[in-house]
Amino acid sequence: MEIIIGGVGLAAGILIAFLVQSILLKNRKDKIIDEAEKEGENLKKDKILQAKEKFLKLKTEHETTIKDRERKLQSIEDRAKNKEKSLNQKIESMNRKEKQIDSERDGLKQKLDALELKHQEMDKMHQKTVSELSKVSGMSVEDAKNSLMESLKDEARTSAMAHINEIVEEAKLNANKEAKKIVIQTIQRVATEQAIENSVSVFNIESDEVKGRIIGREGRNIRALEAATGVEIIVDDTPEAIILSCFDSVRREIARLAIHQLVSDGRIHPARIEEVVAKTRKQLDEEIAETGRRTCIDLGIHGLHPELTRMVGRMKYRSSYGQNLLQHSREVANLCAIMASELGLNVKLAKRAGLLHDIGKVPDEEPELPHAILGMKLAEKYGEKPDVCNAIGAHHDEIEMTTLISPIIQVCDAVSGARPGARREIVESYIKRIKELEGLALAYDGVGSAYAIQAGRELRVLVESEKVSDKQADELSFNISQKIQTEMTYPGQVKVTVIREKRAVNYAK
Repeated sequence: MEIIIGGVGLAAGILIAFLVQSILLKNRKDKIIDEAEKEGENLKKDKILQAKEKFLKLKTEHETTIKDRERKLQSIEDRAKNKEKSLNQKIESMNRKEKQIDSERDGLKQKLDALELKHQEMDKMHQKTVSELSKVSGMSVEDAKNSLMESLKDEARTSAMAHINEIVEEAKLNANKEAKKIVIQTIQRVATEQAIENSVSVFNIESDEVKGRIIGREGRNIRALEAATGVEIIVDDTPEAIILSCFDSVRREIARLAIHQLVSDGRIHPARIEEVVAKTRKQLDEEIAETGRRTCIDLGIHGLHPELTRMVGRMKYRSSYGQNLLQHSREVANLCAIMASELGLNVKLAKRAGLLHDIGKVPDEEPELPHAILGMKLAEKYGEKPDVCNAIGAHHDEIEMTTLISPIIQVCDAVSGARPGARREIVESYIKRIKELEGLALAYDGVGSAYAIQAGRELRVLVESEKVSDKQADELSFNISQKIQTEMTYPGQVKVTVIREKRAVNYAK
């Protein structure tokens, strides 16, 4: 019984506990649901607020965009109205002008009609006058017209020739004045020493004993020296001196340096001579290259091909009419730079062309070409600019000048060569050239006498006034200058002056 009661009590307790737990769970569930509903309501409200805010924002942006578009449209409409107004004003103005033109055209038409009538009346009067004049003069209209035209042509030609002569004289005066000014300024700013070089060199020795050692047994040493250097060695009775003779100054210099080294060393025999000459030739080649580089540095010329630099150095041992070629080229380069500066041209290019203008005189191989053409080909071969190449090739008029620096090179070359003491010629060739110059002028008809003055720089020709007119004197001067230019070789330029004078001579008895 007690067990049953205990079981019933246990079951009742379990049931009560279950009911209590169910009630608690239900209350908790209701509470969670309420909280969830509240939270959902809050989220719903937040989303609605966000949506409203976004809508308001979009609405504001849309309204702003619409206002901007309306403002732009209004601006466009205002401009269109202004243009329309302006066009209307222009149309009205054009209509007014058109009416004015129509009225003026009517007036002009009336005037033209009146002029036409007057013209017809004048034609009738002109024809009547012409017919009367023809009857009086006995000339037709065409003959009178041709006569008048010929007289007008002669008058116009005479007047034109007078004006042309005035213009030419004025241009010559101004051109000569400016040219002289530039040349004088250029020469004054460049001053170089002029040295005349001969085809012989003198080697000084301490005693005549050295002469015997240089000659050697039975002359073997001197023969070895001459064979190795290509220089004629003259040993005579001149005290303490040996003469080296050769037209090539490079070979003379090699011989001089080799003999100096042999005499200093004391060992003089054929094998030693060949060794020293070969070594000296190599040293001189290095010295030539160094001379070329130093010259380019002194003149401020950069980027020159090494072979051209070596040729510049070789100019030191080459002379032209007794003038050292390197000194001449340096002087021409400086003259060209100054003259180009005065004329507003490229100074560096002119200086470069001035230095290289005579490189055709110092090539390793000498083909049968004028030195100007050969120099131009060498410059082209080693990448010089076309302006420089043309200036080199044209400085003796072998080719046409195509650049502005070409005449500058020609002028500066003549200025350098024409300096007093710069060059010398053999007396016989000088006299022969002077006689040829005078004989060339005397060959023309009407020439009474001709005199070459100023060392052949000027030729004065006296003509007979009965045989040569003033116009023919001008032509004679031109013809003589052209013949000199084409048939003779001369340094610088030759001025040809033709003098014609009228002398009236009578005797009172």
